[in-house]
Amino acid sequence: MNLPHDATNPEKFVADLCAWIEQEGVSYYDETVTQLDHALQSACLAKQESVGSHQVVAALLHDIGHLIIDEHSRREDFLSHDAFHEKAGCLWANRFFGDQISEPIRLHVPAKRWLCTSDSDYYEGLSDSSKHSFRLQGGMMSSKEVAAFEAEPFSKEAVKLRLWDDRAKVTNKTVPAISAYHSDLLSSLIR
Repeated sequence: MNLPHDATNPEKFVADLCAWIEQEGVSYYDETVTQLDHALQSACLAKQESVGSHQVVAALLHDIGHLIIDEHSRREDFLSHDAFHEKAGCLWANRFFGDQISEPIRLHVPAKRWLCTSDSDYYEGLSDSSKHSFRLQGGMMSSKEVAAFEAEPFSKEAVKLRLWDDRAKVTNKTVPAISAYHSDLLSSLIR
């Protein structure tokens, strides 16, 4: 099954997208949960904070770029370089969901760098794979990078997304299935 690229039938697009994520998400990026588990836990955390559908969908899809570029722990070159999964995810999401979803996806990596730079304790709470990728993704931000990130229209949403991302790595955590997010996905599609 391929990643859906046609949203002319929104119901079918969402069903196909969810099926694709379920199929492709069995791989691991982080050491503790599958990519599907991570996406579902992120979306669940967003939902628990009663944010809008756009932020829930951004949380659900924030790492779709890993799946698009086939980046996971079984690959020989895994975490040997920054593959810019956030950009791949942003480009795909923007076609179907627009800026409210694609921009937080694009900015969730800079949000990690911003949090590490602005909060000295934040880095210590990262998972081992997040610490490793942090170094590959540029490490601490310069003051110029901090200012540029803070000026981004969706920087606050990206920071929220990043904080859900960090907490969405709990082994064997029970959360709703991907079908629980069908209505959020449908309502967030560009029509």
